[in-house]
Amino acid sequence: MATDVRTRPVHPVDEVLPAPKLAIYGFQHVLAFYAGAVIVPILLANAIGLNTQQLIHLINADLLTCGIASIIQSVGFWKVGVRLPLLQGVTFTAVSPMIAIGLAAGGGTDGLLVIYGAVIVAGLATFFAAPYFSKLIRFFPPVVTGSVITIIGIALLPVAAGDAVGGAGDSADPSSGKNMAYALGTLFLIVLIQRVFKGFMATVAVLIGLVSGTAIAWLLGDATFDAIATSDWVGVTTPFYFGWPKFSFAAIVSMLVVMLITAVETTGDVFATGEIVKKRVGREDVARALRADGLSTTIGGVLNSFPYTCFAENVGLVRLTRVKSRWVVASAGVFMIVLGLIPKAGALVAGIPYPVLGGAALAMFATVAVVGFQTLSRVDFHDHRNVVIVATAVGLAIYVTVQPGVAQAVPDWAEILFGSGITLGSLTAIILNFVFFHIGKDIGPAVAGEPGSLIRLDQVNAMEREEFVATFGGLFQGPDWVVERAYDQRPFTDTGDLRHAFQEALFAADPAEQNELIAAYPDLGGRQVQEGESGPDSAQEQGVHGLTYLPEEEQAEIDRLTDAYRGRFGIPLITCVRDVQDVKALVAQGYERLDNAPVQERQTALIEIAKIAGHRFDALVADANPIHTARAR
Repeated sequence: MATDVRTRPVHPVDEVLPAPKLAIYGFQHVLAFYAGAVIVPILLANAIGLNTQQLIHLINADLLTCGIASIIQSVGFWKVGVRLPLLQGVTFTAVSPMIAIGLAAGGGTDGLLVIYGAVIVAGLATFFAAPYFSKLIRFFPPVVTGSVITIIGIALLPVAAGDAVGGAGDSADPSSGKNMAYALGTLFLIVLIQRVFKGFMATVAVLIGLVSGTAIAWLLGDATFDAIATSDWVGVTTPFYFGWPKFSFAAIVSMLVVMLITAVETTGDVFATGEIVKKRVGREDVARALRADGLSTTIGGVLNSFPYTCFAENVGLVRLTRVKSRWVVASAGVFMIVLGLIPKAGALVAGIPYPVLGGAALAMFATVAVVGFQTLSRVDFHDHRNVVIVATAVGLAIYVTVQPGVAQAVPDWAEILFGSGITLGSLTAIILNFVFFHIGKDIGPAVAGEPGSLIRLDQVNAMEREEFVATFGGLFQGPDWVVERAYDQRPFTDTGDLRHAFQEALFAADPAEQNELIAAYPDLGGRQVQEGESGPDSAQEQGVHGLTYLPEEEQAEIDRLTDAYRGRFGIPLITCVRDVQDVKALVAQGYERLDNAPVQERQTALIEIAKIAGHRFDALVADANPIHTARAR
């Protein structure tokens, strides 16, 4: 007897691709990651006065530890590592605090040792605190995670733009047509490949763009690889290369704050990646990701590197390429370990011109923001509290991103907050969500009434049937059974849930009730609408295209259409006028519907009734939410 053996399908995240694809996709991640990976040691070394050889060692140590950290996060073991395609890199949030710590300790290697002491302690604290932080996941609804993800994408775009004009500092030249050509040419090539090709070619579009742009720049003399000749073949970092770490209470406190903010950023990146790869993210996933951050940060302190977090740049690459396997990131980790051990290989990758890298980064970073937009699409923006949270968080993030000098206007302890748009915007979203939704009585969004006499969601859920019908009965013409049955579906969690209750009641009714409702609606452009017999809502809706005061010839045409329609189907011609462009389109659509079968037209009439009720519901909610009304206009 044959045995029916059924294997459980493998999620794309856990799929192990063939070795050649793992190598190519992984190398693409390295190329997208490299510039961001080395910028932190470069900035720190320049600020605290390290020499060139010390800087080279920092870069090698950074790349080596990045590879180890990425493997820990993507492959995972025990309760460490989220097992998603997330690359680990040094957090930009730590740059300003580390410079401050290093300078306060005298700069040079003395400052570096105090930094490493704080990094090690903060890493251990993050590792052990991870399960407790993950229990706070209820404070990260879509309005928070969507805001954070959007802010991450938007705040990274100036970094891409800076690369596109030639890099930071004296090399930047926004007026250079050559820089613009390299950046836009690389971006155009990536878009072209995505449009023309499918399958494998589309997934390596960023890699092709970077390699092609670099090759052209080299042929034209704008890319140099001289550093390869002067770099060693092997460069191995050893634990505590610069000496035993030193521990300072103030430095440790500062780094603990960095790791708290990093935990927020990691949470956002985990949710963003979960959205991209279609894998549900829960409390335990966040805890595993944070444990990996803590362990990697501790290893970084030992191996002469810095605090680690999920790298937002590569979240965008996962979205752009649609390659979801976490083993691709693991292969990228192997590449980075190799780069960390072979300085000549690192020098080769470092030869990519800034404008070419910037052109590719524009596409990758923007896709992170798009993920945030998608997350925010699940937010109930009829609730003005959500509008305030998103608007304030994004506004403050852009404020400090566009004007980084504002960090100098605050005390030293606050520079960590105002030195990063991602940090300030993320914390703003979290704090405002807590203030609006978790402190005091949750009064819910206003769903009816006008300012001064608002009816909020908690009041709707507490209404008697008669009051509920009186409040919402105007959504439909004629009988009240739709509203009465919607009432039976209480409690409502938000305005979307309330809207769905009316829709379900309408389409779940028996045919006789539906026919009664259809018959209660006036004909399109009918006399009863013009004379106000059908109520002010019908007059206002049909008045959108002037159906209440048509010229005689157009009125005659409408009358012929509605008479023919009623003669064929026995019901009034019901159309949601707001969704049609003009009177001419209304008439043309009506005549097209005359060719339909009666059963189809009956369903069409119900759909049009639902659309009309939807617009009336929106108007009811907008009257109760002036901020939403202003935004919609």
